Amino acid sequence: MSIYLDVIWFLNFSFDLFLLLLTSIALKRKKMKVRLVVAAFIGSSVVLFMFSPYSVIATNPIGKMVISILMVIVAFGFKKFSYFFQNVLAFYFVTFMVGGGMIGTHFFFQSETNYLDGIFLTNSTGFGHPVSWLFILIGFPTIWLFSKKQIEGVESKKIHHDQIVSVSIRIEQTQFTLKGLIDSGNQLVDPISRSPVMIIDIFKVKEYIPEQLLKQALQDDVMKSISEDDQGHEWEHRVRIIPYRVVGKEHQFLLGLKPDEVTIEMNNETFHVQKTIVGLNRTQLSSEDEYECIVHPKMLQGQSVQNVS
Repeated sequence: MSIYLDVIWFLNFSFDLFLLLLTSIALKRKKMKVRLVVAAFIGSSVVLFMFSPYSVIATNPIGKMVISILMVIVAFGFKKFSYFFQNVLAFYFVTFMVGGGMIGTHFFFQSETNYLDGIFLTNSTGFGHPVSWLFILIGFPTIWLFSKKQIEGVESKKIHHDQIVSVSIRIEQTQFTLKGLIDSGNQLVDPISRSPVMIIDIFKVKEYIPEQLLKQALQDDVMKSISEDDQGHEWEHRVRIIPYRVVGKEHQFLLGLKPDEVTIEMNNETFHVQKTIVGLNRTQLSSEDEYECIVHPKMLQGQSVQNVS
């Protein structure tokens, strides 16, 4: 049997390099290409040890651990113990995640059991035949890309979760509560009063909005719908027209309301906001319903605060 040591080494080198790269992505570490390559070379040296008098290093768990720790130190450095410990755990997590995904996928698509005379028989064909090598060459990049996307998605959701607050809006006798996202990119203000404008999904509160006002807010041309409206409603003195600009379009207008009070609960604190405008947005803000309104960051500045018991 012929063993192509150079091919096996190159595959291990590539795997180690991609695993270290995925670890850096998961931890948001600065990517030093040279250090990653050197670390991957150290990890792939295990293959060479297996065909040398030092094969015990490649087969002994302690030897494997020492090599993996050395890989992490070379790839990311050693600033302090907590930093190093986090790097090692993340590297093992990524390795087990990708490796487990490949093993699970392999056994999902490959049947290695037979039924004979009432007895289940297993037949392990191993990973050495051409089909298995093809599976590794195709499966590893696929699992790696999937893992990368999932890690980035988890990080994005974590950021959103940290910025989600509870928002209560009171207009006269009507009050409703929404999940709000604090968006530092929202700099929309009322051009006259300079009040910060928060955006709410009108479809989430349509049962609280007067019918006539709801029809106006859902029109593409807000200015035209208001000018042509000859029917009044109880909130018409609260209506504000907010100009805004989006990419590719100018002179857009948003229908807004002046509430009596907006209360924001965040991190066991309550913010009472008196000066703000509630913009009625006619498109869905979150496709997964993670939030129902976008909070202006200035609504959390200079307001009265009290602890929530």
